[in-house]
Amino acid sequence: MGNTRRRYFAGPGIENFDTALQKEVRITEAKAFELRAEVFNALNHAQFFGPAAVDGNISDSTFGQIVNASSPRLVQLAARLVF
Repeated sequence: MGNTRRRYFAGPGIENFDTALQKEVRITEAKAFELRAEVFNALNHAQFFGPAAVDGNISDSTFGQIVNASSPRLVQLAARLVF
């Protein structure tokens, strides 16, 4: 290993697509109702990145292998009344 810095190797890349949809419905001129849907990791690709994804302990038998993944697709819904 010599004098290389700690965790000098890189894991796989990231492929993340987030999206949001929003609709505003006017109730009166001064009041509105907003609906919003947000999707994180919309295409649901496995995300193997960050220091916890790759085993960096050189004495382990799984050194350099992917041992953890990030969150799968997440969906968030919101409603708001503006007055």
